[in-house]
Amino acid sequence: MKTTYKSFLAITAIIFTFLLSTVNVNAQKTTSQIKNVVLVHGAFADGSGWQGLYKVLTKKGYNVTIVQNPLSSLEDDVNATNLALDKQDGPTILVGHSWGGTVITEAGNHPKVAALVYVAALQPDNGENSVQWLQTAPPAPENGVLPPDEKGIAYYDKAKFHAGFAGDLSKEQADFMYASQGAFHAQGFLTKITNAAWRTKPSYGIVATEDKSIVPSIQQAMYKRSNTKITEIKGSHVVFISQPEKVANVIIDASFKK
Repeated sequence: MKTTYKSFLAITAIIFTFLLSTVNVNAQKTTSQIKNVVLVHGAFADGSGWQGLYKVLTKKGYNVTIVQNPLSSLEDDVNATNLALDKQDGPTILVGHSWGGTVITEAGNHPKVAALVYVAALQPDNGENSVQWLQTAPPAPENGVLPPDEKGIAYYDKAKFHAGFAGDLSKEQADFMYASQGAFHAQGFLTKITNAAWRTKPSYGIVATEDKSIVPSIQQAMYKRSNTKITEIKGSHVVFISQPEKVANVIIDASFKK
């Protein structure tokens, strides 16, 4: 009797192990991890702001490419992003911050883009431009976007940059970001989207709850309208600098394609 019972337990264990291994194999077949990430910065910034996030992602085995937007027009920024996407060796997660969200909304139609991640970013629809969304809620008092100058270029007010753009960074970091901001041609804010990639590709959105440049209610409204998967992170407009691990977690989530 004892021998029979022991045999029964042994057979049960073998069957259980087989079933478990089958489940694991099936899971591997249905889930694959995308290892390429392309990061697109916004207005009043440049690619250097992505350094912290770059370090987090590369340590986790991701191949990260950072776009340097010319900021001369939406078309030019989309072209710069497409050049970076052309170089990727397979499926890619495309990430945009702020104005970079408008850029990836158009550039995300590239065939190598598997998913989009919006970081405190704009997310217009077809026929919409960026400024339409910026006008849907009163700006925060700290917001320092200046009117375009005689050349049509918009800059961020130096006196408001720390509080309005990078409130959770040190003043030293904020001063560097101010000094390295690109010359943003404001006409880009008025250019309409022709083919919103989020309509056909999985999208993830990070709401920076302490944002003074794109107020959180605007971010929430855009992401809810598009059925984007939302993650709230307590941080300023540059939450990807102040909270790189948390932003990386959203990108990593997007990278597991089922």
